[in-house]
Amino acid sequence: MLRTIKLGSCVSVQGIFLGMLPNGMMQVRVGDHVFQGTPISKAA
Repeated sequence: MLRTIKLGSCVSVQGIFLGMLPNGMMQVRVGDHVFQGTPISKAA
């Protein structure tokens, strides 16, 4: 499932959902890279 996370004030990444971390951050995979950041909620 594709999920979007926020890495900074202007940078977001969309990738394959890997899991949630204990601190509330989410991990996604884009190719060979794994990113962790704040989840962006789905649009209403």
